[in-house]
Amino acid sequence: MLLRRLASVATARGLATAPGAGRQLLMRQLFEASSCTYTYLLADAGSGDAVIIDPVLETVPRDLQLLRELGLTLRYAANTHCHADHVTGSGALRRALGCASAISRASGACADVRLGEGDELRFGSFALRVLPTPGHTPGCVTFVLDDSSMAFTGDALLVRGCGRTDFQQGHTMTTVGEERLHNPRLRLSPDDFVALMERLQLPRPRLMDLAVPANLRCGIQDEP
Repeated sequence: MLLRRLASVATARGLATAPGAGRQLLMRQLFEASSCTYTYLLADAGSGDAVIIDPVLETVPRDLQLLRELGLTLRYAANTHCHADHVTGSGALRRALGCASAISRASGACADVRLGEGDELRFGSFALRVLPTPGHTPGCVTFVLDDSSMAFTGDALLVRGCGRTDFQQGHTMTTVGEERLHNPRLRLSPDDFVALMERLQLPRPRLMDLAVPANLRCGIQDEP
């Protein structure tokens, strides 16, 4: 999920101007319907270097086609956490393109780059800073663009909600200010928040037994 406070929104071509030396950021928000996952493709429009956040295995062909059409070089396939509702596409993208996979060290999952607080994923003149935001899972991180204009929170924070917290609901766009004012879960005391999350009694994710073991191996299911 994307949190934005950037005043200038992306144009129809997916371009947004970022502060500093005329940098131009290309951003695409992509959707996978069965798991309701939003994937984000970010690129430096000048160099063509790109990073993809939370790719899904089933939509890797779409992502590969978009990268080819836009003439981009994928540097990182990064995950905000070890997902339970889908298998990540980071391993398949790594195999197809030779990019580096990345995930939090605290997730316990394997990847080329295991991230900690303050680490950065650089793509062209841009970088994503790593901010640990555990809660939904112990290894959740938020990726913050280096000008602080965008924060990609995964499921740690959703629009008017948050990810479930018992083992590991809409995603669109919002701002930190909106969520502070209107997210009912963020307005609870710590004790009331814990009580609410404990009584939700949400069903077990349908793909959990497949997705979590696969995602601990970077989404590659046919390797030991």
